[in-house]
Amino acid sequence: MGKYFVYLSMLTLLGACAGNDSNAQQQKISAEKDTLNRMVLIPGGVFAMGADDSTGMPDEYPKHTVRVDSFWMDEHEVTNEAFAAFVAATGYVTTAEKPLSKEELMASMPPGSPEPDSSMLAAGALVFTPPDHAVPFDDVSAWWSFVPGANWRHPDGPGSDLKGREQMPVTQVSWQDAQAFAQWADKRLPTEAEWEYAARGGLSGQLYPWGNEELTAGKPKANTWNGNFPFRNTKTDGFYAAAPVKSYSPNGYKLYDMSGNVWEWCADWYDANYYTTSGKQASNPAGPARAYDPEDPAAAKRVIRGGSYMCSDEYCRGYRVSARMKTTPESGLSNLGFRCVRSVQR
Repeated sequence: MGKYFVYLSMLTLLGACAGNDSNAQQQKISAEKDTLNRMVLIPGGVFAMGADDSTGMPDEYPKHTVRVDSFWMDEHEVTNEAFAAFVAATGYVTTAEKPLSKEELMASMPPGSPEPDSSMLAAGALVFTPPDHAVPFDDVSAWWSFVPGANWRHPDGPGSDLKGREQMPVTQVSWQDAQAFAQWADKRLPTEAEWEYAARGGLSGQLYPWGNEELTAGKPKANTWNGNFPFRNTKTDGFYAAAPVKSYSPNGYKLYDMSGNVWEWCADWYDANYYTTSGKQASNPAGPARAYDPEDPAAAKRVIRGGSYMCSDEYCRGYRVSARMKTTPESGLSNLGFRCVRSVQR
């Protein structure tokens, strides 16, 4: 009996030691993940969410009061280097690297749509392919092309790679891809309310992360389109397309690129009417229960925020802190990436 008890005790001790080693290893791995992107503590508070003047889009109204708890946020967008570390550790395959089935594509199209051509089922993503002349702004096909073989490793198509782009934001990643990375990193995607609160950097009633000074005044403040969209970019801000993270000054919370560079995925479904139904004061809102885009009611979409290098005064003013945009969760785009947050443990 005594010998049996000693044996059980040894097993228990060994199990405890293994558990401690395992916990220590997990903490080490978690710390290594965090070195890929330093996190900034965003102090909780109350703010007025929505457009700060009359230039907003209809879905930015009414302005309403929102309270958010404190949370941690990546100081910059997730980079190609960080995403490569995630893929190397997990073997993850992104949405753009997988061919679509006809059923999957038809499910995302309006009822009654004709069956897609087989070329539309190939693995790939949408790539910014600007024309060399002025085009109507209501025809996005003039500057977007579906390119087979485009994905996060080859953001502009099979002939491109990540050499020299290690510190640029990862792009061509779907909402599902961003979610998978966040889970691996022990983080999550920000809610739309958290994102806007953080973008404001502690300022109240200001149009941009840096205040109300216009984008073109003084030194470059963000990576946006300079010149005539989409055919002429003067690169006044120093870049034609995406810029390396931290290329511009941070906001009041020491967050970089909360305006321009690439759009960023949020956790929320997109509903154009959400602000009218979310109440006069919301506490840690997680977005609507379902998606609704009156311009494309058949497609469920997620919120994206922050604008991109394709935004300009004449075409898209998405670099304003209140600006909202949306796209389908499966989308891979040349100007769409993400950053993560982590809840403060109570």
